Amino acid sequence: MPVTDDDELREILGLETVAVVGCSSTPGKDAHEIPRYLREHGYDVIPINPYADEIFGREPADSLADVDEAIDIVDVFRPSDEVSGIVDSALDRDDAPVIWTQLGIRDPEATDRAEDSGRQVVEDKCIKVEHGRLC
Repeated sequence: MPVTDDDELREILGLETVAVVGCSSTPGKDAHEIPRYLREHGYDVIPINPYADEIFGREPADSLADVDEAIDIVDVFRPSDEVSGIVDSALDRDDAPVIWTQLGIRDPEATDRAEDSGRQVVEDKCIKVEHGRLC
């Protein structure tokens, strides 16, 4: 079952490094504004977008596999039909203990695979809303 307990969510929100799959370079888009909010609140945000040259002063990674840094949370801003592949990429890593899908994004089979591998999954919740509510 995806994480819904406030204490568990607070613990997850206490992690530091968030890889944002689908991070946007376009101000005004949720996939830009929410990661910006995370940065403003002390998180190390790793943008992942193969089509952007620069986001938040960083060169974005093309994929999770291209990230050399340790990842705590994989935050997904891609359509539900892409979640399965993103989860597979996260499961190929030795880190990334948490997979978080934003509002309206869910893939129950991918969630089951992630949880079966020992990962925590937060599904269909906005990380900014939960941070504002709990932290």
